[in-house]
Amino acid sequence: MRVMTFNCNGIRAAARKGFFEWLNEQSVDVVCLQETRAQLDQLTAPIFHPEQYGCHYFDAVKKGYAGTAIYCKKTPKKISRGLGFEVADTEGRYIQVDFDNVSVASLYLPSGSSGEERQQRKWGFMEKFMQHMQSLRNKRREFIICADWNICHKNIDLKNWRPNQKNSGFLPEERQWLDLLYDDVGFVDAFRVVNKDEEQYSWWSNRGQARANNVGWRLDYHVVTPGLKKNIRSAEIYTEQNFSDHAPVIIDYDF
Repeated sequence: MRVMTFNCNGIRAAARKGFFEWLNEQSVDVVCLQETRAQLDQLTAPIFHPEQYGCHYFDAVKKGYAGTAIYCKKTPKKISRGLGFEVADTEGRYIQVDFDNVSVASLYLPSGSSGEERQQRKWGFMEKFMQHMQSLRNKRREFIICADWNICHKNIDLKNWRPNQKNSGFLPEERQWLDLLYDDVGFVDAFRVVNKDEEQYSWWSNRGQARANNVGWRLDYHVVTPGLKKNIRSAEIYTEQNFSDHAPVIIDYDF
């Protein structure tokens, strides 16, 4: 089972940059997209509904903002949109598909980088989402949460970690939140199970030559229940083509 997560920074923009032509050549079973930034009535063109997939979108109320989607080759038993609280549901930040013994979700966690008000909104989301993640651990199934988490966990996960310790995305409290998610709640950073290398980044600033010089951040994670740890086979961040300021993160699971 090959699963991909990708913040497309506008699905229509990614389409213009060749994302769907590339996707058509990949053998990906489940595609999790974040920041689609489009309403359903703007995605009627066939390119946004690849033939090999069932395509499930969750758009934000505000036009051109946030939004998530999941494409899957196998028909899911259930599709869930939203988490039951305002910031998640009005901004289309969570969609989940359930298969026989595993569920896959696409999550777009808010960014706090544009100011204190947005950071407070991010804190509120994180508090409620932690409760959701704790509830998942009580269910008798496995979960793969694919997301732009908008947080780096360790120093190894971003190039310039020292000056960024006071910036949203690498604040001590944000990193502690991931500590809690992994160490206490028991979820696993799937990428790091099979790839412990440095300079493995999935997002780069548009300023300067950040991408050319690989001055990046690893913001896009597959976070999985511990029962799946033994099933993780390989992980790749695809950087040969630029479809967005993020890169697709692809992980193979042995099911």
